[in-house]
Amino acid sequence: MDVWFCSNGRGFPNLFLLLTLMIFCFCNFVANASFNVSTIRFDEGYSPLFGDGNLVRSPDGKSVRLLLDRFTGSGFISSKMYNHGFFSARIKLPSDYTAGIVVAFYTSNGDVFEKNHDELDFEFLGNIEGKPWRFQTNLYGNGSTNRGREERYRLWFDPTKEFHRYSILWTANNIIFYIDEVPIREVVRNEAMGGDYPSKPMSLYATIWDASNWATSGGKYKVNYKYAPFVSEFKDLVLEGCPSDPIQEVLEPSDCSDTIARLNAQDFATITPERRAAMRNFRQHYMYYSYCYDTLRYSVPPPECVIIPTEQRRFKDSGRLKFGGSHRRRSRRRNRNPSVSLNNQSSM
Repeated sequence: MDVWFCSNGRGFPNLFLLLTLMIFCFCNFVANASFNVSTIRFDEGYSPLFGDGNLVRSPDGKSVRLLLDRFTGSGFISSKMYNHGFFSARIKLPSDYTAGIVVAFYTSNGDVFEKNHDELDFEFLGNIEGKPWRFQTNLYGNGSTNRGREERYRLWFDPTKEFHRYSILWTANNIIFYIDEVPIREVVRNEAMGGDYPSKPMSLYATIWDASNWATSGGKYKVNYKYAPFVSEFKDLVLEGCPSDPIQEVLEPSDCSDTIARLNAQDFATITPERRAAMRNFRQHYMYYSYCYDTLRYSVPPPECVIIPTEQRRFKDSGRLKFGGSHRRRSRRRNRNPSVSLNNQSSM
């Protein structure tokens, strides 16, 4: 194989390529150990959020496409709110020129608790043609938007070529973000977090929208509607959790003990040694920004941060990698559910 030889022709192993190949194979090995989950049709658990004709359901109702054009993006929302749960979908992202585009898969209760909402995010950030998609994860509790907890990453595959599963596990004790069956981030609750840990019932959202002002190179590259419509696809949808009315919760908390016990018994609730090794490899090679190492932003790391010295040495005091990974971080909250059309967005 070509990867065994350096470009200088001397026949020495190209260690970087070999290491990349080994990581790729290891992540794929873990990822192929599929979770045992039950999928539902769109109408069984979701409703259109915005975008009207830009939300296209398949004839069998098992998949949905979200489109962005010069007039509007689109999105859907779970029909119920959940007090903890496992939220998952297999997603394929738009291809070619996707600068300025954000595809989001997240939980939130911002429509109910406008000033003290909770949120858990996957946000996929488009790029110019020939450059890969990047993505970030984040969490907010009790309206703590001034204390963002972003991490940004690259992927070890092309997310536009085939579907991959993206999942969020949210329990009273921890939060795990998964890609396929590889855990990429875990947040363990502790008392010092206080209200910053998401604790109120949330809905599941999926959206595609124009974020030209920040998504790609800090807003340098805008959405080019010459390539529209931009299409993101969702299938094999999973909603496992305790349905909950947030207003009723104040008066009479619901008993979710059976549901929580069932969630805790699932294979996705435990990070096995193999999965933890895969997570460590992913974070070592694909994470290029972490708020935990951003000492310019947080002189004292937030209480949930686990500082790993070997990992910390790879990052500047800005939280970015010392070599590469120079994409800009945005901490300001954005509106991902635009209620106005994009007529005023100019194409390049």
